[in-house]
Amino acid sequence: MSKVVPHSFFTEFDINLFKGGKHFRLYNKLGSHLTEVGGVKGTYFAVWAPSAKSVSVVGDFNYWNANEHQLNVRWDSSGIWEGFIPGVDKGTKYKYKIHSNNNDIWTEKADPFARFCEQPPNTASVVWDDNHQWRDGKWMETREEKNGLDKPYSVYEVHLASWKKKNGWESLSYLEMAQQLADYVEEMGFTHVEFMPVMEYPYDPSWGYQITGYFAPTSRFGKPSDFKVLVDALHQRGIGVILDWVPSHFPEDAHGLGFFDGSHLYEHPDRRRGYHPDWKSLIFNYGRNEVRAFLISNAVFWLDQYHVDGLRVDAVASMLYLDYSREDGEWEPNIYGNNENLEAMSFLREMNQEVYASFKGVQTIAEESTAFTGVTKPVHYGGLGFGMKWMMGWMHDTLEFFKRDPIHRSYDLNMVSFGLTYAFTENFMLPFSHDEVVYGKQSLLYRMPGDEWQRFANLRLLFGYMFTHPGGNLLFMGGEFGQSSEWNFQESLEWHLTQYDFHSGIQETIKDLNKMYKSNPALYQKQFKPDGFQWIEYNDQENTVISFIRKGNDPKDDLIVVCNFTPMPRENYRLGVPKNSTLKLLFNSDDKKYSGSGIGKKTVKPSKTSWNGHEQSVLLNLPPLGVVVYK
Repeated sequence: MSKVVPHSFFTEFDINLFKGGKHFRLYNKLGSHLTEVGGVKGTYFAVWAPSAKSVSVVGDFNYWNANEHQLNVRWDSSGIWEGFIPGVDKGTKYKYKIHSNNNDIWTEKADPFARFCEQPPNTASVVWDDNHQWRDGKWMETREEKNGLDKPYSVYEVHLASWKKKNGWESLSYLEMAQQLADYVEEMGFTHVEFMPVMEYPYDPSWGYQITGYFAPTSRFGKPSDFKVLVDALHQRGIGVILDWVPSHFPEDAHGLGFFDGSHLYEHPDRRRGYHPDWKSLIFNYGRNEVRAFLISNAVFWLDQYHVDGLRVDAVASMLYLDYSREDGEWEPNIYGNNENLEAMSFLREMNQEVYASFKGVQTIAEESTAFTGVTKPVHYGGLGFGMKWMMGWMHDTLEFFKRDPIHRSYDLNMVSFGLTYAFTENFMLPFSHDEVVYGKQSLLYRMPGDEWQRFANLRLLFGYMFTHPGGNLLFMGGEFGQSSEWNFQESLEWHLTQYDFHSGIQETIKDLNKMYKSNPALYQKQFKPDGFQWIEYNDQENTVISFIRKGNDPKDDLIVVCNFTPMPRENYRLGVPKNSTLKLLFNSDDKKYSGSGIGKKTVKPSKTSWNGHEQSVLLNLPPLGVVVYK
């Protein structure tokens, strides 16, 4: 094997951008790249390690000997070490052996820009490229029309390892998911799939949220090109793909980013800002230009190289506040004396600006659990620039309300109506995510009160209320058929339950809700605008009923939604309506095909009896623990 040959992918302009934190395509420069120099094939390596005394590429090609292939440091004080090694081919395993100027420390690190990694528990990087021939041209050309904020957003959240198992224990591969998951999501009618983190991670119980390979799809389920096949297959069915992205923290594993070159390179050097006490992980130094460029390049990478349609940004609240999960004395205020992390806020704004400027029809979605203002406001208006934000308050209030015995719900109707007082302050997505079905919280089904019939009726009511409430929707896998057990990341979903009528009834409910959501503009055209919603009655405590109107751009599309939160049918329930025209039933969560009781009128004609502030009204038969939608 030949020695290192001087070679560079960097121009002076690249270096200036990198130092200034403005190089957002670093994956084309740093890392390992198959190339040809002087007619000889091999691999160019480049790594950022400014505190290093020397950097060697070690791997199976040189018996992991640090003396064989030492990279050359650039002269421009960028801290980049680089070089071309002839004969190193695709599939070669490697790491960087770094000798630090800091106390003569030695580290052996995986490549931060590796496109492929060894399958855990092994930790080496792998030289890789692929030439996947994308077949999603139609989707990409029209994505802007399908993925906008005025379009349906019904998201199916998936944990790849546990969605379905073969042989009782083995996870499906990316290629198997490309067929089976795409078929299922299309059948169920969801508009998007959101994958919990697919980036390489060492520890299965982290569910992927402790990332060591930010530019590599995990090798657990196949090769990077196989994951592209999965994205491609979903796009060809008209299904968008959202990835969980974790720029908030990273693990301390020896081969990862922590203490990379014997210094605090990626993490903030002050433990009050660089260490996360909840997750026992490290926090990025958002004030360091090169780190910002690394993270923004990573966001861009998945949108560019993998045709991803959106990024759901994890744990944004932990980034925004210096005192997040910290006691007095464990954090330091910013220059203005308050608890906002100004550097993290600046980073998020810049990330969103770059994403939206570079890619048409994509969305970024913040998991942000506080009352921080302007998360989804444009950056030029002082916001953070996200497309959507998870509506955590609505989720908590709604689940708290639904778990109560219906006898007591009449006093708590404000728990399901309160969210509308702030529903339009941000572009909200309503999430029933993986976090709500773990750690003793029980499955959604078993958080519902009552006997078996009432549990399932409550769950259908919950989903009907969710799909008709303003905002996008997200449902974690298993919820769509009423999984009985809490989610276990090591086991398959309980697919055998779908043979039973109550469970298949939940499945049919979700199918029809998705169909209704996508085919009725009143449910999505103004889902983030106050003029798309109007209360009819939000506090009928006597009957424990709420009712409202959803509106689109055309008044002819208006829908009337009525929710009965008790197991008592309400016959001849009078409801004021805005128009003197016949109402046609679009959806009834109590339909017999869902294993309901079938109570409800198919069509209703108004009478000239004023009610609820309207000149005419109708008499409805409200089903028990049911929601009805009329057009």
